[in-house]
Amino acid sequence: MEKEKKLPFQNPELSFEERADDLIARLGLEEKISQMTHFSPAILRLGIPAYTWWNECLHGVARAGVATVFPQAIGLAAAWNAPLIQKVADAISEEARAKHHEAARRGDRGIYKGINFWSPNINIFRDPRWGRGQETYGEDPFLAGRIGAAFVKGLQGEHPRYLKCAATPKHFAVHSGPELLRHKFNAVVSQQDLRETYLPAFRECVVEAKAESVMGAYNRTNGEPCCASPTLLIQILRKEWGFKGHVVSDCDAICDIHANHKVADTRQESAALAVKNGCDLNCGETYSSLLDAIREGLITEKEIDAALKNILLTRFRLGLLDPPDIVPYSAVPFEKCDCEEHRDLARQAARESIVLLKNYRNLLPLSKNLKTIAVIGPNADDRGVLLGNYNGTPSQSVTVLEGIRRKLPDARIFYAPGCPLEELNERGHVGTFTRGFAEALACAERAEAVIMVLGLNSFFEGEEGDGSLSPAGGDRVNLNLPGKQQELLEAVCATGKPVVLALMSGSALAVNWAQERVPAILQAWYPGEEGGTAVADAIFGDYNPAGRLPVTFYKSLDQLPPFEDYAMNGEKGRTYRYMKEEPLYPFGFGLSYTRFEYSALRLSAKKLRAGEPLEISANVKNIGSRAGDEVAQLYLSYPKEIAYAPLRQLRGFMRFHLNPGESRRIAFTLAPEQMTLFDREGKVALAFGEYQIFVGGSQPDERSAALGGANVLAEQFEIVP
Repeated sequence: MEKEKKLPFQNPELSFEERADDLIARLGLEEKISQMTHFSPAILRLGIPAYTWWNECLHGVARAGVATVFPQAIGLAAAWNAPLIQKVADAISEEARAKHHEAARRGDRGIYKGINFWSPNINIFRDPRWGRGQETYGEDPFLAGRIGAAFVKGLQGEHPRYLKCAATPKHFAVHSGPELLRHKFNAVVSQQDLRETYLPAFRECVVEAKAESVMGAYNRTNGEPCCASPTLLIQILRKEWGFKGHVVSDCDAICDIHANHKVADTRQESAALAVKNGCDLNCGETYSSLLDAIREGLITEKEIDAALKNILLTRFRLGLLDPPDIVPYSAVPFEKCDCEEHRDLARQAARESIVLLKNYRNLLPLSKNLKTIAVIGPNADDRGVLLGNYNGTPSQSVTVLEGIRRKLPDARIFYAPGCPLEELNERGHVGTFTRGFAEALACAERAEAVIMVLGLNSFFEGEEGDGSLSPAGGDRVNLNLPGKQQELLEAVCATGKPVVLALMSGSALAVNWAQERVPAILQAWYPGEEGGTAVADAIFGDYNPAGRLPVTFYKSLDQLPPFEDYAMNGEKGRTYRYMKEEPLYPFGFGLSYTRFEYSALRLSAKKLRAGEPLEISANVKNIGSRAGDEVAQLYLSYPKEIAYAPLRQLRGFMRFHLNPGESRRIAFTLAPEQMTLFDREGKVALAFGEYQIFVGGSQPDERSAALGGANVLAEQFEIVP
């Protein structure tokens, strides 16, 4: 220690600002720079412990041993339940605190042991080919913003002084593939798309939820490297949104500035450019060149100090430089990790994420009195497919096969994988790709009903380098079931037995044949450690599924523009907001075992002046015979004269439970800013004219109605000068 007496930066009675300034004043230049990479070494003379910033908790504490594994992020979004996601994030933060303090007491300050997290991923899932879309909250900016803000709030806690954990929404901004191009790609977007599609979820997380950190993306946006973008990091994030936390680069993204984007010539130039333009912390080691950058006159020590202060303030806000006994979160017991309470929450989240896509003649729920069931498919008994990516390790997990066996302990359960997910090259031997079909068909023929579990896994879709079965570096090249799964499905259906198809994937599948010929279809995503329990609960009626799609399911790639095209309203419109063709399953769609009826839609006014809010209310009644959740959705359409406006936009949603015969009056407030658009130059525009409000259990489109979605009510109002 420099002195025995307490130094100002060690004094908890001073403000964090004062303490950070004092600490910076005591550091040498090399010490300052050492704290600006993802591993910040100890400064022993001042009693500053080492800290590793690299940490992940996308859907549970990741890569740090045993932890509760919740459904993958896309599944959490499918629950359309922001309060639930806040509870999930709070549970994650408890396990994170417990793990961190236990490790710190034992001197372990290595990777994945910190309490800042590089989560959530709130990029817009604009194209189903993107392998990392599974990490997001879907294609809609409003849904992603509400779910993302709830996650940030749950992770960071509500203490007036200390953060429970620090959340890091990523990847800022305009980032969603292709994975193979991400280190050199320039995402070109209009100012309208930037403001209406790619930024709103980040704004929600920063302005409303007060996210402590933001991670920059690998790519360029409109020519500027995202991790050195004055537009994104200074003008928008700091000046417009008032962001007070720190910005971290994606891993080795600073190196990309000179090595791949060719915006700088040297490491020193890249490092200086990033710091000067608002990137405080480097995941990587390019910032080790900052000393040379200062010598070359590329950056000043004062600019280094400003970035370092942002980083240190986060450490102070987390209580990392205070005695543990005055930081309330340091008392979270280790027993919170992998506890039964969190397992129950994982089960609830998995149930709420399930989307019922088809239920012809009410085949589901299946009777528990069945004596013979066939469970067929490569994902039926695969523990890995439960987890998605960026996952922790559950102490126990339940596959779909195990969930069904537990549900029907007295029934005979026939099981066969049927085929692998991938097509194996086995020297051309006849029948090798379908060698499991005979066993699968034998099982099906002996069963009263068949449950098929097909789809993808994280080897087919994921981050660059992770998707080992992806020919496109983690991205998908088509929307089909891979391998021989389609042929297996057709062969089993040909037996004439009733078939339930459970799909497990992190993205949309073009299951057109199944929609036409399979009587019941569920989308279960990558459902986490309790996924098998949740799927069995839904299939056999112990849970009434009510999830909604957070993405559009397309019929084929023909309905999509080129993957590299980031424009939303091009020749082929992207996502439900601009797509004019009929999808396979629409965004916001999902069925139930009961029926809900909407009525008595009321608006607080039929004419509004600019700046006035609109109150909307309606009745919802469960007119079926089963209790269940409903997800009410509010959409807004703009005056037809606005050529650049989306067809419709989600502007509100709520999930609630109704017993048979029970009614509820629901209410939404449409804020003035929700009625505005951005013009092509990115300026706020309010159009006078007729708007339309839609309230119902799905989108107001013909496809939702044709698939059996709840009725949607419509009403017009006018904005006048």
